[in-house]
Amino acid sequence: MRNNFEQHPTLYLASRSPRRIELLKQIGIDCITHPADIDEMQLPHESPECYVIRLAQEKAETCLQKLSAEQRARPVLAADTTVALAGKVLGKPENDNDARKMLAELSGSTHQVHTAVALAFMNKIEVVLSTTTVEMINFSEEQIEYYIASGEHNDKAGSYGIQGLAGAWIKKIAGSYTGVMGLPICETANLLRKHHIVQI
Repeated sequence: MRNNFEQHPTLYLASRSPRRIELLKQIGIDCITHPADIDEMQLPHESPECYVIRLAQEKAETCLQKLSAEQRARPVLAADTTVALAGKVLGKPENDNDARKMLAELSGSTHQVHTAVALAFMNKIEVVLSTTTVEMINFSEEQIEYYIASGEHNDKAGSYGIQGLAGAWIKKIAGSYTGVMGLPICETANLLRKHHIVQI
């Protein structure tokens, strides 16, 4: 089989997330950000897992449609992350009060973080799903207010980021730490390796 590996492969990332850019750089991948703005409303009776898989695929497809034929020679990577508590999706907070409500629900909880990764390459789209179980300690209203004041809750599924201050509330995880950050590195690398984009 022909070896398509590049020393520093470049792909289109259908996201503006600095965390995803940083995680790709960690495994030697450069990216050109090409955010895909789509309707992220959950469909009736759609499970959290199906929800993130659908959004990741739609983001990849939307990004692909905006690229020229020449640009489509490069891979397109998209991802979507959501927090699920007892089957209920906790998305990005609409405002500080919404974040307070979510964080109060998550206090003392065991919940799931689902991240789907979609790769569009060579006229095909493949999606993989990473699910991580997160156990949190009980935290107080005062701690929530301190966290809200930090601004870290903004633009984060479930209103928290594991890599920031909220890491102090996380007792245990089972699954992918980077998946909770927004891009499961092992699953992503496996997907890229399968399609002969990376060697690592």
